[in-house]
Amino acid sequence: MEQQHAVTPRPDRASVGHADEGEPIDVEQAEAALVEHYPRLARLAYLVLPPAPTRGRRVLAAHAVVQRALPRRPGPGLALPAQRGGAPAVDPGYALMRLRVLRAALTAGRRWWWRPPAPLPQVWGLRLFPRSGGADELALDQALSALSGPARAAFVLRDLERLTVQETRRVLEAAGVADAREALAEADGAVLPAGSRDRALLESVEFDACSLQARPTDLIRRRQHGRAALAAGVAVLVCGALLGLPGEGWGPYGAAAPPYARNAAAEAALDPARLTVSSATAWKSAARPDFSAWPARGDRTADKALLRRALAVWARPGARVPITSTPGTPTGPAAGPPQLLFAGVVDHAVVVLFHDGLRVVRYAEGVDGRQRGDGAGAGLDFARADGAAADSSGALVVGRTQGNVRYLTAPWVTSVQLVDLLKPDTAGQPVAVGADGLTAPVPAPRADGTCSAWPALRVGGQLDGQPDGVPGGRNAGELLTDLGELSPARLTYGPPDAPGAVSGPEGRVAWARTACQLPGVRSQGVRTVNTWRFAQQPLPGGAGVASWLCTRAETWRGAGSRAMAQFQAPAPNGQPYSAGSVTARADGGTACGPRMPRVLSGVLWRSTGGRWWLLAAGSEQITSITASGGVRGRTSGRLLAVPASAGARADLTGGLAGGGTVRALR
Repeated sequence: MEQQHAVTPRPDRASVGHADEGEPIDVEQAEAALVEHYPRLARLAYLVLPPAPTRGRRVLAAHAVVQRALPRRPGPGLALPAQRGGAPAVDPGYALMRLRVLRAALTAGRRWWWRPPAPLPQVWGLRLFPRSGGADELALDQALSALSGPARAAFVLRDLERLTVQETRRVLEAAGVADAREALAEADGAVLPAGSRDRALLESVEFDACSLQARPTDLIRRRQHGRAALAAGVAVLVCGALLGLPGEGWGPYGAAAPPYARNAAAEAALDPARLTVSSATAWKSAARPDFSAWPARGDRTADKALLRRALAVWARPGARVPITSTPGTPTGPAAGPPQLLFAGVVDHAVVVLFHDGLRVVRYAEGVDGRQRGDGAGAGLDFARADGAAADSSGALVVGRTQGNVRYLTAPWVTSVQLVDLLKPDTAGQPVAVGADGLTAPVPAPRADGTCSAWPALRVGGQLDGQPDGVPGGRNAGELLTDLGELSPARLTYGPPDAPGAVSGPEGRVAWARTACQLPGVRSQGVRTVNTWRFAQQPLPGGAGVASWLCTRAETWRGAGSRAMAQFQAPAPNGQPYSAGSVTARADGGTACGPRMPRVLSGVLWRSTGGRWWLLAAGSEQITSITASGGVRGRTSGRLLAVPASAGARADLTGGLAGGGTVRALR
């Protein structure tokens, strides 16, 4: 069976021992290194710390270790031990902070978790824990948990920090490990999943102590404490008011009006009679068809009591109103009267959709409309929608029930089909759409990590007099999929400067082998996800032709984009559309986008005969590839195949046609 392991460029090593004996490093230099490399130091502490009762406690412990590692004053503790031979250090400050973090993590591992040396950082009302990875990350975490603290440290220094065996031993000894050789031997003998010695797994979000998910703590206990605190606060306010009566009351407000002053714009935003409502045909002549051109639809658009209730909850949500929002979306009240998109019954709830130019807001309550005074029974969802065009405003999610989702389609949508991305050869199933634009319930992608199917919608439409509104016309259709937000993500295929609809067999096959990577961008405010093939490579020994793809997810807010490179070898018999292998990931930046279309990536590949190869490929701008480090080779084209050994590491550099070089994606 073929196996692939990602190859990422080897970072500059900043190991201890490159400074002269006793040469001091000031606190400012150490602090600068801590700020610049804080995420990497937190990842290192998280990996070295032993398993905790909860992942959230382990995250907090990792941050506590890193933050307490900063020296308090200059002195002997700020000097690095000398190295016997070697080049000057790239960053002595980072080497020092890495040593102090490692020493603190190993020391913390010998204490009881429920008796830390000092209180851990606390976040009231929230539980913080890293995002979940795949099966490989879970297996690697379990394998590291079985190792001793020094062995975990040896594994992380060698495979994450890319230190040599000698450098790793010196760092362990400087951190207080009694037998560094034994720790290295234990790390070598660990039973690890395939590919776990590649940095791609160690650098995944599973072990990122700075990319966290938040969930509430014990809400009942918090409510009890909150009531007691509220009673105490009311008593304090009453006493303060009584004491302030003889004087000037609460005092001046400067340029701000007093709290009882009326605000005309805020009051207008609460009046259902002032809601903006587009006509049923406004989209046909709109200068830019988007959500602002949608008419108000649904069977409750004339229910003033419902609309007033929805606007009031939006402006002043009660303590028990659950609120969700995509990253970067403000949840405050509207600046003025918003636009009404929908108001009606959807399954077992009454839903109201608003649009205020920046956001789409969904309000939901029970069908009977009854709510308690604290707001229980209602909910609010916020999503960014600024800058939307016709291709990114084709549908909105109005309800989710029992694994199904229902959409409100744009008024220009004329056909909706349900397709399975993992079955590109299967025709789509027509989806019924009511006169109010509501679709019938369709399956939503599963969020439990399984990927036996990936539902998506293909929506087709035609904008009269708008040739650029829906690319491809009535029959092409845009591909939309639910990523857990109000606005479904648009899937495209093509070069980054001109992505288009997924219409041809090449694009459908590419997405069939890419769809199972979409959970990595779930609930991140994703607007579009584009994938494109930047190279094809004949495999050694006549094993077929592999494809190299680059996939980039763009968000509504601009920041937070994610990119990854994939190696898609010929699929085995019986699995024609098996998922490809991710060779590199990049968060933020411009990789794989129109501003950075140059791509270079590599992978370790094993042929059916058991021989290992280093394969690398670049996009059209790359004219040569050089491999150095554990595998050496060079080619004058943009495809490289060099014999290698299992677990080898290589640095890849590509030459550009106009001069200059490019590093492999990481």
